[in-house]
Amino acid sequence: MRTAAALLAAFAASACTTIDTSAPAADGQISVDTLKTVTEQLSSDAFEGRAPTTPGEEKTVNLIAERFRTAGLQPGNRGSWFQDVPLVETTATPTALRIRGGQSPLDFQWRTDMVANSYQVQPSISLDNSDIVFVGYGINAPERGWNDYAGVDVRGKTVIILVNDPDYQAEGTEGPFNGRAMTYYGRWTYKYEEAARQGAAAAFIVHETEPASYGWNVVRSSWTGAQYNMDDPDNHMDQSKAIGWLTRDAAVRLFNDSGLDLDQLSQAAKQKGFRPVPLKSKASIGLTNTIKRQASKNVIGILPGSTRPNEYVIYTAHWDHLGVCDADATGDNICNGALDNATGTAGLIALAEAHVRAGRADRSIIFLAVTAEESGLLGSRYYGENPIYPLAQTVGGINMDGLNIFGNTRDFVVIGKGKSEIEDYLKRATDDLGLELKNEPTPEAGYYYRSDHFSLARFGVPMLYAEGGEDLVNGGLQAGRAATQDYRANRYHQPSDEYDPRWDWSGAVRDLQVYYRIGRELAEGTAWPNWYEGDEFRAIRDRSRAGQ
Repeated sequence: MRTAAALLAAFAASACTTIDTSAPAADGQISVDTLKTVTEQLSSDAFEGRAPTTPGEEKTVNLIAERFRTAGLQPGNRGSWFQDVPLVETTATPTALRIRGGQSPLDFQWRTDMVANSYQVQPSISLDNSDIVFVGYGINAPERGWNDYAGVDVRGKTVIILVNDPDYQAEGTEGPFNGRAMTYYGRWTYKYEEAARQGAAAAFIVHETEPASYGWNVVRSSWTGAQYNMDDPDNHMDQSKAIGWLTRDAAVRLFNDSGLDLDQLSQAAKQKGFRPVPLKSKASIGLTNTIKRQASKNVIGILPGSTRPNEYVIYTAHWDHLGVCDADATGDNICNGALDNATGTAGLIALAEAHVRAGRADRSIIFLAVTAEESGLLGSRYYGENPIYPLAQTVGGINMDGLNIFGNTRDFVVIGKGKSEIEDYLKRATDDLGLELKNEPTPEAGYYYRSDHFSLARFGVPMLYAEGGEDLVNGGLQAGRAATQDYRANRYHQPSDEYDPRWDWSGAVRDLQVYYRIGRELAEGTAWPNWYEGDEFRAIRDRSRAGQ
């Protein structure tokens, strides 16, 4: 979730901004009262941090469904507001990660030195004396001539992996993995997926703040407590036994214990032709899991089209957050997720209201609030795999993962710029509103692959992720960039992400008017925007539209 980080500014500067809600219906009449009320409700302690399958979920999905109903939408799933998403919840208690066979015994402690979980659904998991292999960035990309697993069999072994892509420190976007712009190969989800395909018994990623784009505190809060995955009849037994993260300090000690230098090997791993490096030591860890199976819910409403109701435009936002998490210094242990993503959910409802006020468009418009984004985009993934409305007939859409709640900006940022023709619609909307359209300032963070639009994009649906930028009207770029650092360090995935009545909603209203214009133009038009030529999702879309 990037938006809030880019838009936080001083509270004092945000308290007195006047919000223009006089825009005509064609521009989207966005209700500030809806934004405030829904965000405050969803992020209150009464909703317990909105973790899936908890009492907080029941309150959340019922509130969204009721707001969809009163907005004037119709239930989106054959008369129901809900789509069941079968999940399995596991809460792991790991032992220390024991390292033996090197120069001296090492024991890495849970939370302090490492975090560990498992995709496998078993009450007890044991990994004993597993050989350790450093596999660089853990990438196997034949189309790029790159294989970090070349020449080694890691079946039954523990692999140590670097986060991000090999060329994430490049100045521009040229390089074997798009330079500074992260590819999916840089995401932690991919790295665990590939480790499992290679047969690794365990996979640990080395955490570093710059390439991960968040601190160890975020890893700890996100990877401890209840974890969610799709409920699979085979209990995900094709996955590695243990997955997790090591702090950089723990990784340095691990490599030193085998007489190796992590920095030197990390530099070597950036070069094509890198070969895996075995360590002298072996790894052991045990996990005890409590397991619960229960369906969570996506919430879906629809505004049927007037002339082409079987063609669809979609808006998405995730309603979930982390629930109960590590307590802060005050003892607060509820991660309320006010900005991430109560604001986006409120924006989804406000957009529904605006489109209903404007009347039915030619095409149908879907409003989808998804579950379990924080657990790996599970709700949107389930919709992509089990669409209520055909994806081949879904024209395109917009995802919202946090709104601008600290004032207007002069600019608008495209996440993953250069991907789809929906960016042409965005350009028209931002031009109309006098906004400068910019590339994202941190492409190395890989935000295009980190929220729910990606789940539909990977099935070919052109999805836009764009938001207000960093050039704050009150304070400029300096204030916006300082706010980025402040949010990352002090609020993101922490109990301090709470609603504040002093928030300035003028930027959120403006951003939602951009989203409204794009969605309305798509819904009133006849065009079928595609991915730009050469994009990774273009061929998938072409096959989908051809009925293949």
